[in-house]
Amino acid sequence: MIKITLPDGSTREFEKGVNGLQIAENISPRLAKEVLAISINKELSDLTRPIYEDAKIVLHKFEDEEGKHAFWHTSAHVLAEAIESLFPGTKFGIGPAIENGFYYDIELPDGQALSENDFPAIDKKMRELCQQNNPVVRREVSKAEALSTFEKKGDNYKTELISELEDGTISFYEQGNFTDLCRGPHLPSTGYIKAIQVLSLAGAYWRGDETRKQLTRVYAISFPKQKMLEEYLTMLEEAKKRDHRKIGRELELFHFSQKVGMGMALWLPKGTILRDRLESWLTEELKKRNYEMVKTPHIGHIDLYKTSGHYDKYGKDSFQPIQTPAEGEAFMLKPMNCPHHVEIFKARQYSYRDLPYRMAEFGTVYRYEQHGELHGLTRVRSFTQDDAHIFCRPDQVKDEFKKIIELVMYVFKSLDFNEYKAQISLRDPDDKTKYIGSDENWEKAEQAIQEAAQEMGLKPTVELGEAAFYGPKLDFMVKDALGRTWQLGTIQVDYNLPERFELEYKGSDNEMHRPIMIHRAIFGSMERFVAVLIEHTAGKFPLWLTPQQVVILPISEKFNNYSQKVLDLLKNYDIRGGIDDRNEKIGRKIRDNELNRIPYLLIVGEKEVENNTISVRKQGQGDLGVMGIEEFVELINKEIKEYFTN
Repeated sequence: MIKITLPDGSTREFEKGVNGLQIAENISPRLAKEVLAISINKELSDLTRPIYEDAKIVLHKFEDEEGKHAFWHTSAHVLAEAIESLFPGTKFGIGPAIENGFYYDIELPDGQALSENDFPAIDKKMRELCQQNNPVVRREVSKAEALSTFEKKGDNYKTELISELEDGTISFYEQGNFTDLCRGPHLPSTGYIKAIQVLSLAGAYWRGDETRKQLTRVYAISFPKQKMLEEYLTMLEEAKKRDHRKIGRELELFHFSQKVGMGMALWLPKGTILRDRLESWLTEELKKRNYEMVKTPHIGHIDLYKTSGHYDKYGKDSFQPIQTPAEGEAFMLKPMNCPHHVEIFKARQYSYRDLPYRMAEFGTVYRYEQHGELHGLTRVRSFTQDDAHIFCRPDQVKDEFKKIIELVMYVFKSLDFNEYKAQISLRDPDDKTKYIGSDENWEKAEQAIQEAAQEMGLKPTVELGEAAFYGPKLDFMVKDALGRTWQLGTIQVDYNLPERFELEYKGSDNEMHRPIMIHRAIFGSMERFVAVLIEHTAGKFPLWLTPQQVVILPISEKFNNYSQKVLDLLKNYDIRGGIDDRNEKIGRKIRDNELNRIPYLLIVGEKEVENNTISVRKQGQGDLGVMGIEEFVELINKEIKEYFTN
């Protein structure tokens, strides 16, 4: 007999060789129907894997990330099996589960090209394969057998992957007539998949290398219930309407130019207003919290990044070094702001009384993302981070974390991101050789992070072994209006840079000590944050933030002068707006400006001119009646004030 420990700490005894599915059946028949995968001593595995020793287990359902992973991983094999049956001779690259669904990279035979016209046939075939309820069987194979299998099929992509694996570590998964190289884990059978559908196509270079063959990437999604698929497809349609690239064009916020370069956003006047207001608002909050604002160059000497380690880490993803006329002198477009901030800290001497020292910058950095990875504002080559770095003593880490958490929560609440989760990443307790810094400092930092998160009411998940090599961290995952998750805020403890740059402060003992460095970003990158904000609000920004708060609509051109007078008065109160003086009927003007998501429409005609008033119409509410300019200004100020007090 062996002892199985469940997540609640309770234990049950089973015969050696028991598997996860049998354990689930022993606990509850309902659980057995819902469970998809198992973690055995923290290792994710197939439900059908026999267990021969005492173990701690966690059973995963579809609502768990681990359950989704197994579900979508198996679904990727179903997709590949369907394509292979419809297009014999197809070569396959990789087919992983991703955040939402899965994909498979393929090369069709004889130069054929897959199109959306093929989706119905693939969908039909996938449904047939799922209904067959074929067992998914794992089989350990030798390297020779694995190579022989795919060499016979002429699949050079699989043979390349196999050639890099060690003999004795290779496994196949088989279902129906399909065999694939795979580590797993997978579902027990294809019958678990009740709804499955191809979504889109894209190009993807083999192994992400632009110099190699471009394959067709087939994206798809699957669920354990048909209703879940229908709900997901409805969400996708709504997401298309909220796509920040579409809304960004409609509202004239940003633009991309091939001549400027891919992945380099050009901020148009309205987008610049939006971005500047975000930056100004956060800057004011930082100043209240005793941050000092700094500015650093867009480039730095290559030795700076070699010292920091960023050259080794980001060298392949950075733009090539900039050679100067001086022999042997080279600079880099900065991939991170941190080394520059370290040098600012080194510009003067500090005592323990001077700490913590907090500095912040909206600093632009550059990464050479590949063409196929670029996507609107969410994946760019030039982006501005709301970076801040705090240099503190070990005994100050907890308080600094609490202050940063408070700021993160304030920002999220202010921008209506009310659903978010926190994740703490700690060292692997079984392998501390991967990390730098003393055990004492790590233990203090990890304890401080956990206590700070708990005291701030976060209830974070804790992931062992997920810490950066230089220190533990706390990440914030935010849900938008469509329920999608975005990683926005992050707080990281760093022992690495203070060590590499030999940072010091004089302690109360009159000896020199190393400060601890905390990295902190709330927006993350301005580009990505604005993209998330656009999609979260569908372009209907809060009044204080929206680039154009009002538009004045003269009924005819003879009221244009009065419209300009009204606009000038509003500008005196810092109210942003414009005039729609097109030669169009007033109904058309109202409709167009409501589509442009302008919060307030101010209509002026004969009566308004005579009485020195405006007719006010609010987005989503309709007519608010006639009022004087000062009354309208009070209305605007009241709405903005209530936004921040509610």
